Amino acid sequence: MPFNTQHQFDDFRAKFSAHFRPLQRSFQFWAHTADIYTGYKVFQVRVSLVKDAKKQEEMWERQHEFAADKIYNMCSELGGFFLKVAQIIGKPDLAPAAWVRRLVTLCDQAPATPYDIVQLVLEKELGQKLDEVFDCFDKNPLGSASIAQVHRAKLRGNKNDVVVKVQHPGGQELMMTDIRNLQAFALFVQKTDLKFDLYSVAKEMEKQIAFEFDFTREAAAMDRIRSFLYENNKKSPVVVPRVMKDLVSRRAMVMEYIDGIPILKLGDEMAKRGFNPRGTS
Repeated sequence: MPFNTQHQFDDFRAKFSAHFRPLQRSFQFWAHTADIYTGYKVFQVRVSLVKDAKKQEEMWERQHEFAADKIYNMCSELGGFFLKVAQIIGKPDLAPAAWVRRLVTLCDQAPATPYDIVQLVLEKELGQKLDEVFDCFDKNPLGSASIAQVHRAKLRGNKNDVVVKVQHPGGQELMMTDIRNLQAFALFVQKTDLKFDLYSVAKEMEKQIAFEFDFTREAAAMDRIRSFLYENNKKSPVVVPRVMKDLVSRRAMVMEYIDGIPILKLGDEMAKRGFNPRGTS
């Protein structure tokens, strides 16, 4: 198949990759999950043969540490939705301590989409070439999450910085694949091991995450919140970025740049300023 431009080739490459990635992800998920699940089932037989309670406790701790490494590897390899899963289950009240210690390091490791693909998406969504919209555009993202990444830029004829938020191509299809795999596993586990409706939780996650892929909806919500705060406070305690309404689509959004501190680094910043982040003296 001949390609007249590099953009055509990049577009074909992105579509080809997006077509086969869900199958690959499903295989990876079930391979990892089967390994972790069968590991625990075999261990349950082994530990049942030990009568000493203290030794059983030590064995369980080692098994959790062994499984935590496997769960970490799965979430790190698959990324995206599974980074969210790691953040949810990596809490002291929801998972064994060994899991928490291992998974807490996975908070912000979503891989970035290459710039050439980002350019294709933005030009399609905004209906213009990037140099027609922006005076400058930083090719290196400020950050990348499971759904989108953000770049710093300047609009043509405007000296103020803006933030350009753009979805990872094929991200919604992959995340829905991940959630449905998780729903199937939840059904299996709640029928065989747990007396808890995990499936309904996974179904609600599917509904809520689908909303996150519509930036027009997000932009409207930001405008409503911003209007409410600014109309009801002389000085709003919360700063909400102003959205550039003519530069919003379902998969891309441009908003004003506001300098701030990432919430995961807030504790360190408070400590630098002489405050105890735990709120105790």
